[in-house]
Amino acid sequence: MVLASQMRTGMVIVLENHPYRVVAADYHPGQGQMGGATHARLQSIDTGTFREHSFRGELRLQDLPVEKHPLEFLYLDGDQCCFMDPDNYEQIEVARALAGSRAAFLEPGMKLTVEFVNGRPVHMAIPDALEVKIADTAPASRQQQDTGFKPAKLDNGLEIMVPQFIKTGDLIRLDLETMKYMDRARPDAKTKHA
Repeated sequence: MVLASQMRTGMVIVLENHPYRVVAADYHPGQGQMGGATHARLQSIDTGTFREHSFRGELRLQDLPVEKHPLEFLYLDGDQCCFMDPDNYEQIEVARALAGSRAAFLEPGMKLTVEFVNGRPVHMAIPDALEVKIADTAPASRQQQDTGFKPAKLDNGLEIMVPQFIKTGDLIRLDLETMKYMDRARPDAKTKHA
């Protein structure tokens, strides 16, 4: 059991006999004799739907243990992502829906943390920014060398806007939340996913 005031992002709780993953939680302390309240955004593990809910700070909720396993991505198979456990080489299939739009950026050999509740995968921790390779883009136009953006196609086929100085074959860092160019990838960076 956990107090609602101690609820944190990533926890799994039981509410009205259904398991929910806490996506966001904010505790607001009360003043005087008023107790505090926790405002939470919850995602149903069963249906994937989101729900906003407010809890009294002293309310006790049942929490479920979350197991985190580092897995290596192997390949996409329809609506499933196939992973391998590097400890025992066991293959595990995870629903592609857990990755959402970020599934297009999964590459063989990529190491991710997958969270399990009662042996069932509930969340895939994909980084917010990745290094990706530009597969095709137009050469820089002379008039707008420093200020304008141009379309560029990534290795996975997605199209984004990049600054004029980016060339075909360049490695860039991409913000996966906004799908926007962040900066050029540094050649000395330790984590490469492209």
